[in-house]
Amino acid sequence: MAHRLIAGSFLALSLVFSLGACGDDDDGGGTEADKLGVGAACAGNQDCKVEGQTCLPFKGGYCGIADCTADTDCPQGSLCVAHTDGKNYCFRVCADKVECNYNRPVDFESNCSANITFVSGGKGSKACVPPS
Repeated sequence: MAHRLIAGSFLALSLVFSLGACGDDDDGGGTEADKLGVGAACAGNQDCKVEGQTCLPFKGGYCGIADCTADTDCPQGSLCVAHTDGKNYCFRVCADKVECNYNRPVDFESNCSANITFVSGGKGSKACVPPS
């Protein structure tokens, strides 16, 4: 009986410590691109978290980099896209629309699109395209 009590106490104590280890490392969710603010809505350059990013002139703003020439010019989690306005931008990579709007309000949602031109190919990739 004492053996069961000790084993039960050990199990309960282990569970408590395991659950405690899971707390307080909440990073707010999202991907590395989200943590970097790639594709986030903005009102000015001061709203963009990564050095070199600017608030691009799309509805609701879009934190990214203009005039990229290759994917290596872009922050992690984004690729260089040739936009229909004739300029190249670093846009956040996505699998679906939800990913595009982690840092954007409903009024200025971006769309996850494969119907874009990636400067470096990007075959099979999609990117978050902000509203124009």
